[in-house]
Amino acid sequence: MPLASFEEYEPTGDCPCQGCAQRRRALARARAIPLRDGGHPAARGARRVLVLATAAGVVLGGGGASLAAAATPGPGGRVALDDPGTPQGGRAPLHGPKGTPAKPAGVPGAPSAVRRTDRATIINRAKLWLDAQVPYSMEQYWSDGYRQDCSGFVSMAWNLGTNEWTGSLDKFATRITKDELLPGDMLLFHNPADPNKGSHVVLFGGWVDETRTHYVAYEQTRPITRKLATPYGYWSNAVKYLPYRFNGVTGGVLPAPPATGEPPAPGGTGAVSATYPGASKFGPGTDNAYVAQLGRMLSDRGGLRFYPKGVGTKWSDADRLATAAFQSAQGWTGADADGLPGAHTWRLLAQHQGKDIPPTTGAAPGPAGKPAYPGASFFRPGASHPAITALGRQLVKKGFGTYYTSGPGPRWDEADRRGVEAFQRAQGWRGAQADGYPGPETWRRLFA
Repeated sequence: MPLASFEEYEPTGDCPCQGCAQRRRALARARAIPLRDGGHPAARGARRVLVLATAAGVVLGGGGASLAAAATPGPGGRVALDDPGTPQGGRAPLHGPKGTPAKPAGVPGAPSAVRRTDRATIINRAKLWLDAQVPYSMEQYWSDGYRQDCSGFVSMAWNLGTNEWTGSLDKFATRITKDELLPGDMLLFHNPADPNKGSHVVLFGGWVDETRTHYVAYEQTRPITRKLATPYGYWSNAVKYLPYRFNGVTGGVLPAPPATGEPPAPGGTGAVSATYPGASKFGPGTDNAYVAQLGRMLSDRGGLRFYPKGVGTKWSDADRLATAAFQSAQGWTGADADGLPGAHTWRLLAQHQGKDIPPTTGAAPGPAGKPAYPGASFFRPGASHPAITALGRQLVKKGFGTYYTSGPGPRWDEADRRGVEAFQRAQGWRGAQADGYPGPETWRRLFA
């Protein structure tokens, strides 16, 4: 078996990397000790000449002090040859224990340009980490190849193919205003003076209510990925969080997802209090944050269809009807289901107990044996319901199922949205009327 041959390589004398700096120091020290490389005496003599020349070059070049400092031995006399940690954190392994880093640009198989995506896909990708409860880490990589910190999370949701940091994410986005924010955009705070102090980034998931003082934030933070109603722009350094829109985003605007919990006070946790605020907070003429909190809790329990214009702080028939529907779902009748929340109703909602509000007619067939429209809340990212399967099958039957690679199935995904959008466009609808989310008229025509 032939033996492998190796050729000794001497780098240029001015190479600035830490490894070469350390080698020049070692060669300089070798002037006083015999070389251990072996070989022909003439070769050893030549190496001694190279050592002296290198040492002289280091001194005369004026870089001796800086090079020596760069190669200062660490614990145990070893020199740390890796570069200093990035502002995103300390030194990280090349490969994390739970996966491998996403491929950087220029590597075979890596994206050469920004990948096109839509808002539904961005939020769905964010929910993958939310459902998996990915632990926060600036050193480890998840199974999809993205670093488990805040900027790795946004890199993953945007499907960048690279692990960016707070100092580079803005290169993939365009600055927008607060009023232009839509689900899938980001709020970024980068502190260039000290990136380790305060720098953070979150994904915008939609406004909590029409006051636009709080929004749903998807973020990677300690201890795990979370989704939380958050004051604009963030809990601390609020004015430094700037809104950006990913350059690769296309259509598919999502309705703002309902957020459970009252807008938390600054520094709070966002948890919903089970303490009943009192009957005076609800009913005709009332206008306060508890009405909005009630609407969000009801929306999260199947009552989203009662709020076509969104949740508000002013009491309305939508609040009364949604409350009555929730009370009826518990089997209550008469005065117990009058649409005004009492202490028992509030406790069940706040603690997520009791039964959810059923669809309009459940999964039961509507007129002429057609399935009845179950409500808008069943057609959004992450939702799963038999009505989604029925929708998909009807899209296939009508010739709008080309986006399915498998299925259709009960879990709402981008294939469903694109099929619905194509059907809506076939009706001559454009803009918000063809957003890919079925409303009552879309449903009626699809099953006609």
